[in-house]
Amino acid sequence: MLNADEYNRRDAVGLAALVAAGEVTASEVVEMGMARIEATDRPVNGVVATCFDDAHRDVGARLPVGPLAGVPYLVKDLNTWVRGMPATNGSRALAEFVPDRDAVLIERLRAAGLVLLGKTNTPEFGLNVCTAPALFGVTPNPFDPTRSAGGSSGGSAVAVATGVVPAAHATDSGGSIRIPASNCGLFGLKPSRSRVPLGNDQPEGLGGLSAGHAVTHSVRDSAVLLDATAGPLPGRVDEFHSSAGSFADALVREMPELRVALWTGGLAGEAVSEECIQAATGAALLCESVGCLVEEVRPPVEGEVLRNTLDVVFTTNIRQVVQTVLTDQPAAVTEGLLEPITVACFETGARHDSAAYEAALRHARRVAHAMEEFFERFDLLLTPTLAEPPMSLGVLDMQTDDWDRYFQRLLDAIPFTPLFNVTGGPAASVPLGSSGDGLPIGVHFGAAVGAEATVLRLARELEQVKPWHDRI
Repeated sequence: MLNADEYNRRDAVGLAALVAAGEVTASEVVEMGMARIEATDRPVNGVVATCFDDAHRDVGARLPVGPLAGVPYLVKDLNTWVRGMPATNGSRALAEFVPDRDAVLIERLRAAGLVLLGKTNTPEFGLNVCTAPALFGVTPNPFDPTRSAGGSSGGSAVAVATGVVPAAHATDSGGSIRIPASNCGLFGLKPSRSRVPLGNDQPEGLGGLSAGHAVTHSVRDSAVLLDATAGPLPGRVDEFHSSAGSFADALVREMPELRVALWTGGLAGEAVSEECIQAATGAALLCESVGCLVEEVRPPVEGEVLRNTLDVVFTTNIRQVVQTVLTDQPAAVTEGLLEPITVACFETGARHDSAAYEAALRHARRVAHAMEEFFERFDLLLTPTLAEPPMSLGVLDMQTDDWDRYFQRLLDAIPFTPLFNVTGGPAASVPLGSSGDGLPIGVHFGAAVGAEATVLRLARELEQVKPWHDRI
């Protein structure tokens, strides 16, 4: 019989091991996840839709198979199609859109043995580093309800941090896996571009910035999930032609001597709090203790130009997203179905013609090339994940229509994470720090395209030296 303490203590791999050994049944584990949603979700507002009947059917129809057989799981309600469940993207304009099939990503999650219980909260079209859509309401930080859980994968992070499920799906276009992971004390890996297909059967999105994976307690859960979901969509050529092998196997290989570059200043002069700097410098010392060579080096990035590039890419792509919505619902703006900042982003996108967009993409390629050369000297770049501890709720409110001011404040909060959306390389927030008042603070490791195994191996070493899973 599965008890609450055992459910809390085990990560996804650990719960699957109990099922595989016959110590508990998949039904018991899934029922515990359902009970957690019903008992704990209302105050934290992480889960916005459930599919319990489908979960009962899935568990009862067959003996569970796969590396994560019988483990309950949640998926983010952003660009993720689950048959029979609304795919709202956090928007009132899409509240009635219900796909009639699973995306390839969802098929892979089910094939791994995961049992889907529902969907998690996200800001409209992922346009916030906080999670407070008008459609579903605010998702506060589980450590302090006056603070933000982060975004745009805030619902998934809160569900994992509060013990509803051991791991949950998340997506990332500028840090949206890593930001809530930092705010909620979790491990959050953004994989390399196109490593994992998005949940709407696209290999990537937002002009190449978007990627999908998970927020987890343990590094091994992240690695096993990556093994289960990585690979091209059917009929597409994989960007990564050489096999990286099993990511889970990489965790037990001998730890190499890694060259780690440390940088704690904002890439465009953004102010970084002393607590976040201390978390990164503390992590650097921890890296040295496990055999890494650490050197303080500034990455070859023109931060202000990078910020301008992100503005062009975001507004141009969101303009296309909104235009698609308006094709089906021409009155979406006048009827107030889109939030003010989404409309402002849409309107700002009209400033940029095709030449401006191509210029932004060219600059992104230059940044990627410069970082490729950087990673010939170093294996990893270590920075704070964010510029500040979890911000107060309402600081970034999508009810404003001042896009320029809003986006600049947003970028001020995340001076490090978008770099790896631009380069396409993997990056992870690792829960190694905390603020003076006990709020989680993550540290950030980024690497060259295709080097997920390096990020995961070091994170696993740090997890063993300074465990964080029991923070639940």
